[in-house]
Amino acid sequence: MSNPRIHFTISFTEPQTHYVEIEMDISDFTGTTLDFGMPVWTPGSYLIREYERHVELVEAFATADRIHCMKISKNTWRVQSPSNHIKIRYRVYGFEISVRTNMINVDRAFLSPAATFMYIKNHIDLPCTLAIILPEKWHHISTGLPKTATHEHIFYAENFDTLYDSPIEIGNQDIWHFEAAGVPHEFAMVGGGNYDKQQLTSDITKIVEEETAIWGENPNTNYVFITHNYQTGGGGLEHLNSTVLGASRNAYQVPNAYKNFLCLVAHEYFHLWNVKRLRPKELGPFNYDEENYTTGLWIMEGFTSYYDNLIIRRCGFFSVQEYLDMLVNDFNQVYNRPGYRVQSAALASFDAWIKHYRPDENSANTSISYYNKGAMLAVALDLYILAETQGTKRLDDVLRAAYHSFYKKENRGFEEKEFQALAETVTGVDLSAIFKAAHSTEELDYNMYFNRVGYELIDLNRDRQELSLGIKIANQDGRIVIKNVERGSAAWDAGLNVDDELIAINGNRLDIAGKELELILQNGQIDEIIDVLISRDGLIRTIHTPLRRSTRQQWSIREKPDATPTEKNIGEIWLSVSY
Repeated sequence: MSNPRIHFTISFTEPQTHYVEIEMDISDFTGTTLDFGMPVWTPGSYLIREYERHVELVEAFATADRIHCMKISKNTWRVQSPSNHIKIRYRVYGFEISVRTNMINVDRAFLSPAATFMYIKNHIDLPCTLAIILPEKWHHISTGLPKTATHEHIFYAENFDTLYDSPIEIGNQDIWHFEAAGVPHEFAMVGGGNYDKQQLTSDITKIVEEETAIWGENPNTNYVFITHNYQTGGGGLEHLNSTVLGASRNAYQVPNAYKNFLCLVAHEYFHLWNVKRLRPKELGPFNYDEENYTTGLWIMEGFTSYYDNLIIRRCGFFSVQEYLDMLVNDFNQVYNRPGYRVQSAALASFDAWIKHYRPDENSANTSISYYNKGAMLAVALDLYILAETQGTKRLDDVLRAAYHSFYKKENRGFEEKEFQALAETVTGVDLSAIFKAAHSTEELDYNMYFNRVGYELIDLNRDRQELSLGIKIANQDGRIVIKNVERGSAAWDAGLNVDDELIAINGNRLDIAGKELELILQNGQIDEIIDVLISRDGLIRTIHTPLRRSTRQQWSIREKPDATPTEKNIGEIWLSVSY
């Protein structure tokens, strides 16, 4: 088959029903059989989402005549025609609030391209154009795709990888423009909110310029922030020259919430370089029909999770203590999940497709987040490099060199051992212990790194004697129900289960607030055996379980009292402010 030309027409005849109509016009088609399909996932969100489930009424035409169109797999259709001009028409339902899925209503439409546009199988590299027909009361289109010269509502994608990485917001969003790091930026606010445009522009400009300084260049000619404001919202997804953010519309004037939003901006913008350009070899070119496995998400997402808060500190939005409190959250998140003894950061990366986006009642016992654990490993790398080079090198230098080597010079993804080797060459530091730890459940002694820069990591609960059964409970329709049982806890060993209803302890009926349970834990003795009356699937039984010391950890990062002047100096370099 020669290279056909592809043009999409997007229209909304009934947006109130949450549908978008797509016409895929294929010209210069010289084959007799054409297979076309819908991606089953979207880059940056590592889960098979089965976008094809929202596709309906697929029809095919050769010139003006309808031709047979047959579905041959869950996300693939086939047409056979001698014509060199074929049109495919279909509808897509979209009514899900997230940064990864379509949302269409009477006021607006957000289109996640992977959930919207089909492609010709084995021809992901073909360019295409998109014409968007606006409903009468809609006036704006926000996307990172460039406009064609022929019409302001017609856009161009050089290939389908670019198309699938360019979300589209259509409606009456509040739009303003600014320049940062020499690049034009657009901000598109959806859903209203109490944001201050001038403040946002000033603060985000600092973030953009700080991150550009780390990487040595800004690779964009334009960039678009699309922010969806809801009563309660959050999350984000990175794209090639844009991002989609979720926020709470009335939280911009709440200091902590506003700083958290800036952290989200810093995180997604950092991905411009880290994952969108500098990436493991498995993350591009993509196979949109199945999982694309990598063990490297601890670098892509973990390093980005380390830098998002650090950027906010460097911009002067966080005090030192505020930053340290944000950083230590990663340690608390990991160490209060027994799964850290079961799953390494690399395995968490590989298993993202089946675990990270599909948590259940036992997830805390079996898994960790590559975001949190990756950030812990990143801070270890940064501090160790700083200490070993007396503050002359740091993780910034590694990332900048990797970007220019693997992306700019060789235009390819990296193997993890290549990344490690480059890091060690750039810094002159043996980093093997930290990279090895990413593939192991054996924990690093993180104080070996914090102490070198004048800080220490302390478990505030280390000497406390609180008792615990190792369960989490919830009030469910007037009943106290177990929602989680911690691995290795008293409840785990005794056989208490998720969904057991707690009725009484030692003959005392439990009230809905669980105060009797709290009283027993406060006044009991370690290894004391208590009788727990439960209802399991409607059957009453008594479980005999011991009381044990709580394993919950509460970590804090503090200045080391006996830090040397050299250690303090390196610590100041680590936490320095650029503005």
